[in-house]
Amino acid sequence: MVGKRKNLQRQEYRHIYVERDADGIAWLTFNQADSSANVLSAEMFVDLDAALDDIIKEPPSGLVFLSSKESGFIAGADVNAFTRIDTEVQVKELVATGQSMFNRIEVLAVPTVALIHGFCLGGGLELSLACDYRIACEDEPVRIGLPEVLLGIHPGFGGSVRLIRLIGVLSAMPLMLTGRNLDARKAKRLGIVDEVVPRRHIKTAAVKLIKNKPEFKHKGLFASLANTSLLRPLLAKMIRKQTAKKASQQHYPAPFALIDLWAHKGGDDAAMMKGEADSIARLFMHPTAKRLVRVFTLQEKLKGLGADKKNAFEAKHVHVVGAGVMGGDIAAWCALKGMRVTLQDREPKYIGPAIKRANKLFKRRLKSKYEQQAAVDRLIPDHKGYGVEHADVIIEAIIENLDAKVALYKEFEPRLKKNAILATNTSSIPLESLAVHLDEPSRLIGLHFFNPVAKMQLVEVLRSDITDQKQLQKGMSFTRAIDRLPLPAKSSPGFLVNRILLPYLLEAVALLEEGIPATFIDKTATNFGMPMGPIRLADAVGLDICHSVAKILSDELDMHMPDVLSEMIEAGHFGVKSGKGFYTYKKGKPVEDKGNNVSTLTEQEVQDRMVLRLLNECVACLREGIVDESALIDAGMIFGTGFAPFRGGPMHYVEDRGITETHQELEQLEKQYGKRFAPDPGWKDLHSYI
Repeated sequence: MVGKRKNLQRQEYRHIYVERDADGIAWLTFNQADSSANVLSAEMFVDLDAALDDIIKEPPSGLVFLSSKESGFIAGADVNAFTRIDTEVQVKELVATGQSMFNRIEVLAVPTVALIHGFCLGGGLELSLACDYRIACEDEPVRIGLPEVLLGIHPGFGGSVRLIRLIGVLSAMPLMLTGRNLDARKAKRLGIVDEVVPRRHIKTAAVKLIKNKPEFKHKGLFASLANTSLLRPLLAKMIRKQTAKKASQQHYPAPFALIDLWAHKGGDDAAMMKGEADSIARLFMHPTAKRLVRVFTLQEKLKGLGADKKNAFEAKHVHVVGAGVMGGDIAAWCALKGMRVTLQDREPKYIGPAIKRANKLFKRRLKSKYEQQAAVDRLIPDHKGYGVEHADVIIEAIIENLDAKVALYKEFEPRLKKNAILATNTSSIPLESLAVHLDEPSRLIGLHFFNPVAKMQLVEVLRSDITDQKQLQKGMSFTRAIDRLPLPAKSSPGFLVNRILLPYLLEAVALLEEGIPATFIDKTATNFGMPMGPIRLADAVGLDICHSVAKILSDELDMHMPDVLSEMIEAGHFGVKSGKGFYTYKKGKPVEDKGNNVSTLTEQEVQDRMVLRLLNECVACLREGIVDESALIDAGMIFGTGFAPFRGGPMHYVEDRGITETHQELEQLEKQYGKRFAPDPGWKDLHSYI
């Protein structure tokens, strides 16, 4: 990470090396073997323990912790180890190891400094909090945070104790309860890091801190009072109430466990450290933690699909055709991620709104005016399509019309670079129908983004039966290069995510048609764990869009479309954008319906009808080979729709619910409501797939 110093004496361990310079300062460098990132594995702890033993035997004038990895400082604990833990005793042993190690660092008689670049997450931040000082890089992305709640637990190596002590509970709790990351500047403003300097100066800054030993900044009177026995119960009640608005304790117990831990043991570091271990041991055994760890591994699985060391593909120039909401936002996102982008549409006036939206994105996401201007400069209006010849990736995102797309391909296919990716963002037209009109049909892939592009992580990378596998792999590599998760899937009506989601949405509308109140339907879905109710979702997407997609897919897949959806379109009620859909909207928010909200069905009956249709479609997609394995269905629905993460994905939920039992429930619903609930043939062999 930093330059070499003269007169170094070096001592090596497997995952760590320690160098002592002429000033007597020890530089402990994390360098995990056979890995691009450092994680706090059992082997890393063994090395750290041995290194600290040697340092204590011959105390330096100061100790600096740093990383040799370009990816960052330390990315956290070894999540793979979590999957091998079966008992609370094992959890407590793991936590005790981390706490003991960091306590050793905290009580060292010499100044200690952590140099932070890239990732400094979870246990990595907890280690740095045990140091006297922290310095972060100014001129490269830094991610500082305690994301343990995203794995169903909370900080356990003393992080909750030290962060609250450092910046006060009102600043520390929101970070730990949400798991959000901070950049270097925000971390400094909060007082988590002491200095933010350019990378080339970071080691010099560490030496200066060690030699000058500046006094620690006081976090303020109120922050100190907040940790007293008088105010803690009141503040804990307030924090709990705010947290309950965003998460259910039944589904996500970790944030509430952390609040309780601080409420009962805050102010007593030793008691809170022990409480961390006891609390995490219980949380580890909770189903939510095991499922959220699974979600993490699914995310890593998708990231890995984008890695192709044998056939490295680097996209520097992206050309997007179609400056509508989707095309314009894809172009803006690619420019945000450092690529040169040309954006084409019929006339400049159609490109202007996309550029305006892009500028808002750049201002929101990029901190400095220099970075914002650089992103603006990378996004080039190109209504004549000059960028086609130079682009490494061409993404077509025009209207969903086969003839229009085919005409466009014929115009620019002869101008493409030999190794360029040709991709369509179609959401409903099969790739085969488009590819057959190309001179090289094997080069066409689908890159199906989800709206809003800047928030949705998933991109379906689609293949037809004639797609070149190398093109598909290049598409997945490109998806990772723009920090998105690639999901390889076979081209078919609706692809994977929209196809699975459609029966769920249609059943919600059918329930509405039967007189079940929209508010009751939506509340049932959110209680199940969905991020938004299906009726609100349909209104948000646009009922005209839902109707168009539903018509295409219902014809292809023989799905019944409720009459009320067509009636809404005829009446000009399109949802949020028209001010009225299934709800009435004022300033984009639904107006409370004070009418009759009593349902003739129970919440369980409503939930089963919607969710079981979704599960049935998952099984159909697996049987048809839309994706290669059930884990990819879980990943697609979690990252593409927000399907209840604490349930581990729909296929995992089927396992928990019981394959035979769920099959029988579908048969019962078929008898009661008709063929739309008929179990897919794939249920009979499902045990062999998952």
